[in-house]
Amino acid sequence: MTSKEEVLEFLKERNTTSIKFAVTDIDGILRGKRISFEKFLKALDNGIGFCNVIFGWDMNDACYDNTEVSGWHTGYPDSLATIDISTFREVPWDDNSPFFLADFSNSEELKNVCPRNLLIDIQKQAKELGLLPKFGSEFEWFTFKETPQSLKDKQYANPTPLTPGMFGYSVLRASQNKDYFNDLFDLLLEFGIPLEGIHTETGDGVYEACIHYSDLLEAADRAVLFKTAVKEIASRHELMASFMAKWTKDLPGCSGHIHQSLWDLSGKKNLFYDESESKAISPLMKHYLAGQLHCLPFLLPIYAPTTNSYKRYVEGSWAATSVSWGFDNRTTALRVITPSKDATRIENRVPGSDTNPYLTMAASLASGLYGIKNKLELNIQPTKGNEYKNTTSEQLPKNLHEATQVMKNSEIPKQLFGEAFVDHFIKTREWEWKQYDPKQSNWEMKRYFEII
Repeated sequence: MTSKEEVLEFLKERNTTSIKFAVTDIDGILRGKRISFEKFLKALDNGIGFCNVIFGWDMNDACYDNTEVSGWHTGYPDSLATIDISTFREVPWDDNSPFFLADFSNSEELKNVCPRNLLIDIQKQAKELGLLPKFGSEFEWFTFKETPQSLKDKQYANPTPLTPGMFGYSVLRASQNKDYFNDLFDLLLEFGIPLEGIHTETGDGVYEACIHYSDLLEAADRAVLFKTAVKEIASRHELMASFMAKWTKDLPGCSGHIHQSLWDLSGKKNLFYDESESKAISPLMKHYLAGQLHCLPFLLPIYAPTTNSYKRYVEGSWAATSVSWGFDNRTTALRVITPSKDATRIENRVPGSDTNPYLTMAASLASGLYGIKNKLELNIQPTKGNEYKNTTSEQLPKNLHEATQVMKNSEIPKQLFGEAFVDHFIKTREWEWKQYDPKQSNWEMKRYFEII
């Protein structure tokens, strides 16, 4: 079903009485409602009110005291949300309830800070240049034999992993938890999130899934829905899934890698591939790569948005620590992959799984387009071998405060995203840093373990 008429006819034939819809806040958390079918029909023509507090509070529902677009000074009115009927899918673990995503494209107050709208704007810039972005995501997460109540009762200490031991790519561990493992693959497919693959990673109860690539906006929609869907499916098995960047120092962290390529508008030619060039990477791809490397230090709070995020960035952790790239090199920030003309792409290995996919994809694309528009030269040499041992590379900021100040003092983010978004985002990261309370026992676990 690709049209409004087809979707509505399908829902009416089913005698639908209600639908679910959701928007994402600045942290990528789905905030939604179930509404009557009658209200849904009116919303398609007129929009629907949604309290603007979702951009005026943090992930724990504490109201910001430093933002402009939403706050006590605004009185927290309703803003106009627009339901995107093209995002229709059914939730297979919720009696096939109809579900839609929404954004604030028609809201004067919120359209400039809404993450989905930001991505749509960057996508338009690419298409104006004759470029069709195709993206895909990978996520890692840990699964635990816990419930929200059991974890709270334990004061968020020592959660029990689903399985013990370092069992990366383990057929055994997947088989031992086949009901959960198979449900993830099958139910996500039914929900419109097709996986290319899923496997255990190295660590207690950790999994990794690769979502099938698609056009940019669909790729971001899938990634946003994936995180909440995995949590809901885990709950059906009396488990908890956590996308915290690093829940324990003793195990690797969780990544949210982005695979990206640019095609012609027909979607038939990969513009990153040029067989006449060395390693078959095109001049366009080199400009794109140069733009990403140039902008990376100034956009790090988007790729690492929480206090906990920065614990991933340590030597030997499978997470990048520097401004670097290499051919099929998993120790660098950007991994260039060139197996064939259709699969030539760049993997951005900086983002953690605790990120907002709309923002990470917008940042990746915008920085690449910056390189193309300015014809930046690829002056950084590719890393051969272990980037962690390279002492000449520019190092990434070490914590959220440092990264936010670097972003705040640069003009590049404003050029890429506009002043309104950057002002709001930076203030939310300054707020996030101020909430950090290392004296409070298990502060990071309490704040990030489930919601992020």
